[in-house]
Amino acid sequence: MFGSLLAVGSKAPEFGVVDDGGNKLTLAMLSGVPTVLVFYPGDDTTICTAQLCEIRDNWNTFRKLGARVYGVNGQGQRSHRHFIEKHRFPFPLLADEGWRMCRAYGCGFWLVRRTVYVIDADGVIRYAQRGKPSTAEILKAVEGCSKTTTS
Repeated sequence: MFGSLLAVGSKAPEFGVVDDGGNKLTLAMLSGVPTVLVFYPGDDTTICTAQLCEIRDNWNTFRKLGARVYGVNGQGQRSHRHFIEKHRFPFPLLADEGWRMCRAYGCGFWLVRRTVYVIDADGVIRYAQRGKPSTAEILKAVEGCSKTTTS
C-alpha cells in the first residue's frame, strides 16, 4: 500500500495538482525556492492538525527562509478550505484526489502515510522523513537548502 521513502539527493517527482482554491500547481512552478511537502492522512485528525498547527505557529521563520509549504492528501478542495479556515493556516493544502502525487512520493493511497519532504530550489530532495518530525528539524533542512541556493 505504501511505497518506499524517496532518497535524499534524488530528483523530486513531477506532479500536477490543485490547491484548496482550485489553482493548479506543478513541481516546475516551484523552481527557485525551497519547498516543504507535508503528506498527511486527513484533515481535522489529531496528529495531522497538531503537525500543521506547529508549522503555522513557526510561519514567520519559514517565510524568512524563503520556503513554500504545502500540505498534501487525497481529500478535496472543500474539505481543505474548511480545515484551513478553522485553523488559520497561512499555506495551501493540495487536493491530490487521485492519489497520484501521494503514490509518486511513496506515501500511499486511500490512506496516506505521514511523510515530510524538503525539496531544494533545483528540485532535489534534501530531507525525507516519515512520521511527525519536529518543526525545528524541518526548518534546519530548509535552512540547509537556502544556504546551498545562495552559495
